[in-house]
Amino acid sequence: MIKKSVLALSTCLSLFITACDNTAKIPEPTKNETGSMNTKPITIGYSDWPGWVAWQVAIEKGFFKEAGVNVEFKWFDYSASINAFAANQLDALSVTNGDNLVIASGGTQGAMIMVTDYSAGNDVIIAKNGINNIQELKGKKIAVEKGLVDHLLLSTAMSDAKIQPNQYTLINSMTNELPQVFNTPDVSAIAVWQPVANQALKAVAGSKIIYSSKDKPGLIYDTLTVNMSHLSAHKEEWKKIIQVWDKTVKFINDPATHDEAVKIMANKVGVDPKAYEQFIEGTHLLNLADNKKIFTKADGFESIYGSTYHVNKFNVINGVYTTEQNADGLIYPSLVQDIK
Repeated sequence: MIKKSVLALSTCLSLFITACDNTAKIPEPTKNETGSMNTKPITIGYSDWPGWVAWQVAIEKGFFKEAGVNVEFKWFDYSASINAFAANQLDALSVTNGDNLVIASGGTQGAMIMVTDYSAGNDVIIAKNGINNIQELKGKKIAVEKGLVDHLLLSTAMSDAKIQPNQYTLINSMTNELPQVFNTPDVSAIAVWQPVANQALKAVAGSKIIYSSKDKPGLIYDTLTVNMSHLSAHKEEWKKIIQVWDKTVKFINDPATHDEAVKIMANKVGVDPKAYEQFIEGTHLLNLADNKKIFTKADGFESIYGSTYHVNKFNVINGVYTTEQNADGLIYPSLVQDIK
């Protein structure tokens, strides 16, 4: 189920960056680029995260056709979608706000035009029996894949608890190996995302979730990020896509159509619909009205700006890249704010 990159992406992106020439400023379209309807499909990369699998509902229900917009979704492993976007092989992709900063650090400036969701429980900190809260992790060994989004979750939780980095020990482990690492005597807790989290809970008797992304809404935003040159030429089409997303969220959240939506999403990733409900519950989908609020500039996590500023500092502190990125230049609020 897994989006999340950060340190690993720096290596992946280096293969493609030389071919990218996007700039942070949205250029004005030329007369030849304008048009009321796109004849060539707009290509969007998406991958296995509930907030992005939700696009499958719009695809299968024909919402794009109804809106009169020609869109082609391409299914990827997450890192591969980022590589394709960096190589200018996609017009847009589904990506976390933090990973969009990583892409920008490699030379490709993508505009975040909409937020699809924020993690609301799918990213967790799990502790062994006897440890009941974050404060009790002081002096303990905690395993996490360093530099990835759950390292961000752990770092934020510890900072809020006034626990300094030198007051606990980080054990760097691959995410898919964390259940086995958690089962060793020295490790007291792990930071991990679903569905690996469930595997870890089963592996260690008495273990429990003591903190999750539900405790920090807006820390991890998932976005629709667009090639800036393409955005300049197709703003009306991108507005339609945002409106399709709004319709999709309402379809998923409507009790009358919720089960149908869950079945579509679960079938896409080969998971039983009943089991998939847990992952949807841990993903807070955001409609157009939500986006209007989130794209209002503020320093807190209720704003895409504040959240992105926070992860920007985290990435520099942890060596993901060396210089803070121009976050404001990557956030493009005009489309969601212009739609009535």
